[in-house]
Amino acid sequence: MASPQDEELWTVIEQEIDAIERVQAKKVITLARRILPHLTDEDIRNPHDFPELADPDWHFEDGILSGVQHVRIALKALKNRIEDGAK
Repeated sequence: MASPQDEELWTVIEQEIDAIERVQAKKVITLARRILPHLTDEDIRNPHDFPELADPDWHFEDGILSGVQHVRIALKALKNRIEDGAK
């Protein structure tokens, strides 16, 4: 079983990843809407439907967002492995 300090640490890490993801998602949306102002959040999740989003700056920012999301998944998997090993 994880200690309260361990749980608190995981909570802080998750909150930091959440904050980073929110900032980066806002960057991606803002840049996409500079290119095509009418885009919805759903449109931005399907960039292949909008050839105008072939912009290298947008792809860079979207790639960073994807990386942050992958880190979230990796940390969740690590947390699960640690918890499973502690049982």
